[in-house]
Amino acid sequence: MEQVKAWGARSDVEVIANPGQNTDPAAVVFDAISAAQSRNCELLLVDTAGRLQNKKNLMDELSKIRRIIDKKAADAKVESLLVLDATLGQNGLQQAKVFAEAANLSGVVLTKLDGTARGGVALAVVQQLGLPIRFIGAGEGIEDLRPFSSYEFIEALLSG
Repeated sequence: MEQVKAWGARSDVEVIANPGQNTDPAAVVFDAISAAQSRNCELLLVDTAGRLQNKKNLMDELSKIRRIIDKKAADAKVESLLVLDATLGQNGLQQAKVFAEAANLSGVVLTKLDGTARGGVALAVVQQLGLPIRFIGAGEGIEDLRPFSSYEFIEALLSG
């Protein structure tokens, strides 16, 4: 939560969070949607903060969050993106499969492409799950998150 708040402050964006230890994440999302609707916001980002696909209770919470979004913001255009570490390889594909079921994913953000990672998992995610890569992250700054270009990705992959 502290990291999200720090990025919110850097970006001059309001962050809605509940600092309680046992707060229901779906309740926080419900409050955030209510706040966004009352302020006529055009965009609401929800960060579900590093869930592990092998923890059933966390995946159940994620499904509940998605149901709240679908019910409370039924007319909204929802993008459900998985942020996937490019260094994960085949583990990333398994992670994407589990999250696709729980969160009704519409795409992937591929991060950590600033080092030696080639992001080969991207090809498997697109081919096997039919999920498009929407953005890539090649660093830790705001400007390092950019729209995905298949041409640039293939060029970088083949150039070694």
